[in-house]
Amino acid sequence: MENHSRVTIEYDDRIVRQFTIASIFWGVIGMSAGALIASQLNFWQMNGKFLEWLTFGLIQNEGLQQITFGRLRPLHTNAAIFAFVGNMMFAGVYYSTQRLCRCRLASDLLSKIHFWGWQLIIVGAAISLPIGLTRGKEYAELIWPINICVVLIWVVFAINFFWTLIRRNERSLYVALWFYIATIVTVAMLYIVNHLSIPTSFTHSYPIFAGVQDALVQWWYGHNAVAFFLTTPILGIMYYFIPKAAQRPVYSYRLSVIHFWSLVFIYIWAGPHHLLNTALPSWLQALGMIFSLMLWAPSWGGMLNGLLTLRGAWHRLRTDPVLKFLIAGVTFYGMATFEGPLLAIKSLNSLSHYSDWTIGHVHSGTLGWNGFMAAGMFYWLAPRLWRRKKDPVEPHDAEVSCRGLHSVALANLHFWLGMIGILLYVGAMWVSGITQGIMLNAVNGTTLAYPEFIETLNAIRAPMLFRLIGGVFYLAGYVLLAYNIFRTIRAGEPTTGTIEVEIDESREPGFLKAFINAPVAYSTGIIVFGSFWLFGGGGWLILGMIGSILTVLGAVAHFEISGARWVEWYDKLLKNWAGFTILTFISVAIGGAIQIIPTITVERASNIEGRIQIPYTPLELAGRDIFISEGCYNCHSQMIRTMVPDVLRYGSRQDQGYSRLGESIYDFPFQWGSKRTGPDLAREGGAIKDGYTYMRIGKRDNVWQYGHLMNPRDLSPGSTMPNYPFLADQKIDIPSLADRIAVQRDWLGVPYPVEMDEEIVRSLAEKQALEIANDLKERQFYVDPDSKMVALISYLQKLGAYEETARTAKND
Repeated sequence: MENHSRVTIEYDDRIVRQFTIASIFWGVIGMSAGALIASQLNFWQMNGKFLEWLTFGLIQNEGLQQITFGRLRPLHTNAAIFAFVGNMMFAGVYYSTQRLCRCRLASDLLSKIHFWGWQLIIVGAAISLPIGLTRGKEYAELIWPINICVVLIWVVFAINFFWTLIRRNERSLYVALWFYIATIVTVAMLYIVNHLSIPTSFTHSYPIFAGVQDALVQWWYGHNAVAFFLTTPILGIMYYFIPKAAQRPVYSYRLSVIHFWSLVFIYIWAGPHHLLNTALPSWLQALGMIFSLMLWAPSWGGMLNGLLTLRGAWHRLRTDPVLKFLIAGVTFYGMATFEGPLLAIKSLNSLSHYSDWTIGHVHSGTLGWNGFMAAGMFYWLAPRLWRRKKDPVEPHDAEVSCRGLHSVALANLHFWLGMIGILLYVGAMWVSGITQGIMLNAVNGTTLAYPEFIETLNAIRAPMLFRLIGGVFYLAGYVLLAYNIFRTIRAGEPTTGTIEVEIDESREPGFLKAFINAPVAYSTGIIVFGSFWLFGGGGWLILGMIGSILTVLGAVAHFEISGARWVEWYDKLLKNWAGFTILTFISVAIGGAIQIIPTITVERASNIEGRIQIPYTPLELAGRDIFISEGCYNCHSQMIRTMVPDVLRYGSRQDQGYSRLGESIYDFPFQWGSKRTGPDLAREGGAIKDGYTYMRIGKRDNVWQYGHLMNPRDLSPGSTMPNYPFLADQKIDIPSLADRIAVQRDWLGVPYPVEMDEEIVRSLAEKQALEIANDLKERQFYVDPDSKMVALISYLQKLGAYEETARTAKND
């Protein structure tokens, strides 16, 4: 006997309204920060000197520490990713999940904790990053107390979401929910692993990985943060809102199945393509390139599924701004996911990496894909979340899906401002990046065609200006959106959706049925044997090849003879959220495990390629933390690639060549960089150990380093680097050095002597600082020995210090 009852469900749309407003607010803030840092890259005065202009000289400031490029760039990226897209994602997920599950969110309390907790995290980031509290890892800069809050709030979000799935009145999971599930489980895995740290104080910590291990883990996280925070949830939103706005069903359900599973399995492997031509082991570089190229198929499958959903309604693009934004967003997704694998080809990556081409690629995704999808969703939601009394219960129009919005004309204007802005921005970055790559890689036999790095900066002045103009156009469009939504809210009143549903109290099938079946068995066999084939050697390779072929043949024969259909099993799987979630987690975890476990389990000291880094002295370690705090890693790399131009430019001195793994073995975090706005610093200083003595081989003396930090243009005309005179007036925190050294020695394996206590640390730091200060004093430059300026100089003069190992000596 069936047990059914009919009830009226009132959705929780209040939380959707809150996340929508928060996303628009933080979006404008984050884009404004982006416009400011874009101006700083072309006009160094924008790092603080412009305060004199704004106040007509009342405030004299050569550089304002809190708004230098190095401090603001992490603020911009975190605001764009976690504040703007994060809030937008939560709004879309909560709105669509309730409709797709035909039930209210499980807990109003958890929703409120989620919203206010997330906003407090954003405020914490907005305060901590400009004052220099950072971990120094891209998209993972937040200090450890804030990271713990992020994890806790993400758990709140996950509980609320999965609890809602348990209570759902629609048995089968719609495709959008698949992508939300993948987002929740994968982001949790990525974030926790990459943020594992050992605290040294309430505001400082060191990651547990260093050098190549940290580089691999960081870009496993960094690439897949783009994949599973900026892509998969937005794909779920695409699968919900494009059919709604177009009033058409999704083009192909079968294609959506292929799109989802191939994407979540392949994407996680592609992170190493950020480290091509570096000291990363070659097998990992090849793996990252191969899987990046494989991403073309699922990515374009999803793009086509979104675009073809509009079949029969293309004429509405002329009049409907919602469809304009959504379809343009999907198109930019296709363009970005074509360009990404293209840039992962090793030979092309040698041109594009460390250049503005990569910046253009990233922004074609964030501005075109995320920004346009967000705008389309906001314009569609606004009339439904704040409805005017004269409007019908559900706005519906054959031509315009945002009827009830304050101004459709302003929305259309926003679209064209945004489109012009993106094209100017991305086009300028293509020109700038390709120019940089060609100039930096140009050689005449055994000499560089452009030996001075500053020549490339002078060559890209015009594209950088157009980049700024494009960014301002895009920002202006979002200011119009904010105004349009604000006027819509003023003219309407908050409205909550309701639905009458039939409650089905029957239990969903047990999740074991999701695993005890032929499709899972054959898929597992193919993955296991395929791994043996791909990574094994000798007998394992043969076993993998034979096993893979037999498994495929067995699967084909089984389904042909038995007449079984995969779709029947998949329909059962979609009725059990737990089984689906576990299979999704396994799919994404396999790639990370195969890449990371072998790398982090190999003993660091045995993986050094004939050289081992000389540990930093206490003063140099303090200088390194200042270098990271000031965000210098945003412009300077410390990795000489295995390419002739890189070696000629940075690594030819003393026959040092390209960077080896052992040269960064004690770097917590690693500093290989991802963008060169300034030259590489891997061999800026340096020393070679001979027994118990060191031979200093720095490129430049202490006076040059001091003058360059005080005013870079005195020594490098045309430089856009900020001035750092404030470092001469700020004191280093010597008492904290002993704790930092103790953590590195006791927890992270850096070979500092056990007897190095606080007194010895202070004595060593003061002695080295006095040597540098006296050297400057002899040249009539006066600076306190305990200043941050002296500590930073000591770090720069240490970069590139290593000792040859016995293995190298034997080979020689």
